[in-house]
Amino acid sequence: MNANGQRTMRVLLGKVGLDGHDRGIKILAEALKDAGMEVIYTGLHQRVAQVATMAIQEDVDVVGVSILSGAHMTLVPELMNELRARGAGDKRVIAGGFIPEEEDRRALEKLGAAHVFEQDVPLAETVRIISAIGARK
Repeated sequence: MNANGQRTMRVLLGKVGLDGHDRGIKILAEALKDAGMEVIYTGLHQRVAQVATMAIQEDVDVVGVSILSGAHMTLVPELMNELRARGAGDKRVIAGGFIPEEEDRRALEKLGAAHVFEQDVPLAETVRIISAIGARK
């Protein structure tokens, strides 16, 4: 709970697949914490099922994945499907990292991703967008 007696927004951040670069997601985690959110970071090399399990166990509002490997069109839909299959389709999924094609970003959002970040979005703007997504109930 925050100082106003409201539930603190909870965000799970994960690195799914074989991608081993995590500097960006760690910087984002710190920025979200500084903005008053509770952040759970899964660490590197997670399977989709592991991230879905943690999202449910931790009762998060937003599930964010960073993908730099090019597997975004496989991994993000798998995560959304896994959450739906477990009755947690209300979890808002966001993705970022290296998702180069605008048509890929639009396709993922059409499949149900709450937001797909382009590269080089300013950190303050990223935090603002995630805050707005997590506040939607």
